[in-house]
Amino acid sequence: MNKSQIRKKILKIRKQKKIKKFLFNFELILKILKKKRVLGKIIGGYYPYNYEIDILQILEKFEKKKFIITLPKIRKNSQMDFFQWSTNDPLAINKFGIPEPISKMIKYPDVLLVPLVAFDKNFNRIGYGGGFYDRYINKIRKRKKLLTIGFAYSFQKVKKIPTSNYDIRLDFIMTNK
Repeated sequence: MNKSQIRKKILKIRKQKKIKKFLFNFELILKILKKKRVLGKIIGGYYPYNYEIDILQILEKFEKKKFIITLPKIRKNSQMDFFQWSTNDPLAINKFGIPEPISKMIKYPDVLLVPLVAFDKNFNRIGYGGGFYDRYINKIRKRKKLLTIGFAYSFQKVKKIPTSNYDIRLDFIMTNK
């Protein structure tokens, strides 16, 4: 199957399942950060959209531990940047219907929590096809060290994701299993 076929199939399954609860092992995430010697305190999150895994509770826990939380804002030319956000701050809805922070304060995350549509055993991922995350990760890794953690349900795992030179593998993928 090509990326488009995989995307269509997994999005259909994810929508049908409409899973509300995803149990997180926050301590495991902290252990990963410690093991990978992530010293920075800036977390790049995402606001769940289109049946993505809801990571808002994780972002709240990071915030309680004095991490700076950031969310993406879509820019022109399929680019995005991350802006500081608190779980108490209002959000604006972008042209795709995704909530974004109102803040004008760009922050470069040390850890990026990445939504995904499908993944394989080699930590390759498929998103919605816009290349936003691949471009962003590539840009930030030229500036600083960045740890990437994808979030998916176990049923989103596929045998093999076809990749190109532009696709960037994630460092970790957390599933419900």
